Amino acid sequence: MISFSSLSLREELTRAVSDMGFETPTPIQQKVIPQLLSQPSDIIGLAQTGTGKTAAFGLPLLHHTDVAQKHVQALVLSPTRELCMQIQEEFKKYGYYMRGLKTTAVYGGVPIGGQIREVKAHPQVIVATPGRLIDLLERKALSLEQVQYVVLDEADEMLNMGFREDIEFILKNTPSRQYTWLFSATMNNDVRNIAKRFMSKWQEYAVAKENITNENIDHQYYVTNHHNRFETLRRLLDFAPGIYGIIFTRTKQDCQDIAEKLMKMGYHVSPLHGDMDQKMRSKVMERFKNKTLQCIVATDVAARGIDVNDITHVINYELPDDPEVYTHRSGRTARAGKSGICMSIVTPKEISGIRQVERLSKTRFHKSDIPDGAEVVRKKLFYYLEQIETAKPEADFGAIYQSTIHEKFEDMDKDELIRRLVWIQLKETIEAYNDAEDLNAGYEQRDNRSRGNRSNVRLFINIGMKDGINSAERLLHFITDSTDIEPNVIDRITVRDLSSFFNVNGSAAEYIVQTLSAKKYKGRKIRIEEAEQRDRERGGFPTNRSFSRSNDGGGYRQGRGGSQKFNRRNNDK
Repeated sequence: MISFSSLSLREELTRAVSDMGFETPTPIQQKVIPQLLSQPSDIIGLAQTGTGKTAAFGLPLLHHTDVAQKHVQALVLSPTRELCMQIQEEFKKYGYYMRGLKTTAVYGGVPIGGQIREVKAHPQVIVATPGRLIDLLERKALSLEQVQYVVLDEADEMLNMGFREDIEFILKNTPSRQYTWLFSATMNNDVRNIAKRFMSKWQEYAVAKENITNENIDHQYYVTNHHNRFETLRRLLDFAPGIYGIIFTRTKQDCQDIAEKLMKMGYHVSPLHGDMDQKMRSKVMERFKNKTLQCIVATDVAARGIDVNDITHVINYELPDDPEVYTHRSGRTARAGKSGICMSIVTPKEISGIRQVERLSKTRFHKSDIPDGAEVVRKKLFYYLEQIETAKPEADFGAIYQSTIHEKFEDMDKDELIRRLVWIQLKETIEAYNDAEDLNAGYEQRDNRSRGNRSNVRLFINIGMKDGINSAERLLHFITDSTDIEPNVIDRITVRDLSSFFNVNGSAAEYIVQTLSAKKYKGRKIRIEEAEQRDRERGGFPTNRSFSRSNDGGGYRQGRGGSQKFNRRNNDK
């Protein structure tokens, strides 16, 4: 088996790698490093995040750097500030024993003056984001005339972020470039076009999907209705009291909103997204690495520079649209030989996305039930008891306070003392989860009878056939698209000229009324209320056309003497 000590790295690098505890190269490192050390050439390395790509190009890059030359010899482009900073930190570790080596990172979000001073100090290696690098070139603060090596890291992500023209501009301004090393998670058409234009006779090294799927990750998914998504997140956080993880969102706005709601509820979290300035983002990462935060809520782009080995959980608040992104996200946990959990919160119609990721990554997902209130309390109880069992008080703590403690509680029974201590610790959790509802999708149909709740509520809505709602299917589409309620909770749809009626599971009625009341349909403000109250006030209502679900699940049937059948949208494909 190949080891780092057996590679032909310069002695300073081998020593630094040994200090870092690296022994055996990862698959991408085993394929790339020997080639780049012995016979440098243009290459394409295809591997996911977390597979050791930084060392795969960083060690050969520093190996070929001439520290006696005081000009820029190598350039590394990365898509985000966080990743740029991370690469720079890794380079500092690799080159710790290389006297005379200077590396610097340039990126946006911070004053450019300090970076101008750094690049004028004659670094041999620059790590940069495309936009800030072009700013420096336009100010003539930096020359790439003598750059021999260019690395495009996360090339697919840079192209997805719209940096194509910037990359082309930068490559055109490296006239002495001898080698281009392109690293990417995927080889899409945009990446291939860049390779064709600026690389020649490249060699391609790919780590197969089946080789990079981390077997130490437990992939779980939890099925709930859309309006219960945030409560499900809270439930999962409370069920993992020792969590140290990342919560992924699709948008910056979701990231900010979810983080703020969790912080107001007392969770030690913070957002991390592109609208935050660099100083704030650095502060968040410092708090996260120091474990003063139990979680960060992050967008995919902002999380690119996170490289922490102890992350226990990754939570997908929503599944990403691209299954490849799921692999990037889940790869944040179970690093350095450790195990981890990746949780995904999905609605019933999003289960097809889980199946797609399973096929792509050859990974098996486990469907898990969202824990009920009693399970959360028990989990926190056991966690607290374990904390007490493994606690190691300072040696002089007992000597100082033992007599005071004994005097205070000498007349109290030991079991009573323990019970009170545990109650103080768990009181808020017990109160929060007293009579907690079942968040698993479909719970209304299973549990409402046992709870004595109304199993169905009939709602009135002020749109009908004259508004273009000429079928039950069209009304169902409007309701589900506007609320993300699942179609199976709606039944007995009645469409009239100017209004319509439908039945909905009782526990979802309030959410639907609140959500649709803020909507418009073709410019008409939606008015929606319980039909029972309206019926009492108006003495009943006539029915023009009534539709209900057919027993075979194939669509809808007309309620009054017709046999017209409407195609039902299949949300579970």
